[in-house]
Amino acid sequence: MSEEKDRIVIPDENGDEHLFDELFKFTVDDTGKSYILVTPAGEEAEDEEVEVFAFRYEDREDEENDIALFPVETDEEWEIIEEMLNTFSEEGEEE
Repeated sequence: MSEEKDRIVIPDENGDEHLFDELFKFTVDDTGKSYILVTPAGEEAEDEEVEVFAFRYEDREDEENDIALFPVETDEEWEIIEEMLNTFSEEGEEE
């Protein structure tokens, strides 16, 4: 039995909407910035590589359960995200 994952709809540059499964969210204590990692919906493979997308996000105060996504811009942010993804992947392998 696989656990139910949260899903998020993200529009592309053409306005077409795409469905993604949320891998996890985390906030960096030092900066207060929050990040979300997602994979295209339905792409679950045990041994195969799955494309992972990362965004910085902020909760939208005017709408319930809605977030604003922003591109990850700095190498420092990417290093933090890669470290968290590696930790997440290692934990998943141990289960």
